[in-house]
Amino acid sequence: QVQLVESGGGLVQPGGSLTLSCAASGYPLTYFIMSWYREGPGKERELVANISTTGQVINYADSVKGRFTISRDNAKNTVYLRGESLRLDDTAVYYCCAKGFFNGVNYWGQGTQVTVSS
Repeated sequence: QVQLVESGGGLVQPGGSLTLSCAASGYPLTYFIMSWYREGPGKERELVANISTTGQVINYADSVKGRFTISRDNAKNTVYLRGESLRLDDTAVYYCCAKGFFNGVNYWGQGTQVTVSS
């Protein structure tokens, strides 16, 4: 089973930036469509961004478009999420998700907390 470990969360001020990392082990990330989800206080888990196996197709939620960037480095088995111009409503636990290209099974990390506060 692929294992995912998120890191990089923390406390940032509004307007600040933060980069999250998702390190995978067990299988090469080339076999997975990668996504970042987040779950804010009192909110449902929502898709933030996803990226195809080769990084050629990328999608963002409207709420983060233009501010967030998802990228992947398959050689390092790592996916990144860069957030800029962070807002209070970006506060959430951010989860990395790997979806098997062939079996469609989702694998989840444990999440990393991002808190945007002044």
